[in-house]
Amino acid sequence: MLIEVFQDTVCPWCRIGERNLMKALEEWKGEPVEVQWRAFLLDPGVPEGGLPFKETLAAKFGSADRAEQAFGQVTQAGRAVGLDFHFDRVEFMPDTRLSHQVIALAPEERRTALVEAIHQAYFENGKDIGSLDVLLEVVSGVGLDAAAIRQAVERGEGVASVGADLEYAGQVGISGVPFFIIGGKYALTGAQPPETFLKVMQRVSEEEAE
Repeated sequence: MLIEVFQDTVCPWCRIGERNLMKALEEWKGEPVEVQWRAFLLDPGVPEGGLPFKETLAAKFGSADRAEQAFGQVTQAGRAVGLDFHFDRVEFMPDTRLSHQVIALAPEERRTALVEAIHQAYFENGKDIGSLDVLLEVVSGVGLDAAAIRQAVERGEGVASVGADLEYAGQVGISGVPFFIIGGKYALTGAQPPETFLKVMQRVSEEEAE
């Protein structure tokens, strides 16, 4: 069974939804599941050097107070599933294309760990994940060859893969993430609880058996 996960690396609800998906997969007793990570840009207009985080979010939510309220909601929701968010440490809203490129260059079996590590670097440690050097530190931290990834990035590898994901998201009509396509036919959006993933996976499995 294929589960396609559209996410952006600066999307906190993506991190929570992905954690819930992983919990569902731990409980799943059915057929093998392949998770395919797909790129999405919440804000394609962010420049290559990034934007100041708090000012950008204050403008998006209408005020600094509303942004802080949103941070509080996410922090509480994250804590409920065992995730820490430290928005006070985040200084930049980066252009996430490079992080998606690096994910695309990782071996498929290591992408889940890499996505989780990138989220942790950004949301817990306030790292600038628009920086290649920072991303390569994360790559090394999950046991991948940072030098090989750097060379691949410099050759432009992975760019077409990210572009294909963005085009696919547009064709499907995705306007927000996290967005999950399960078994090629059922879509879930938002940070769904594990039991919702399990119900849909069970439905797909039963339909495939008919």
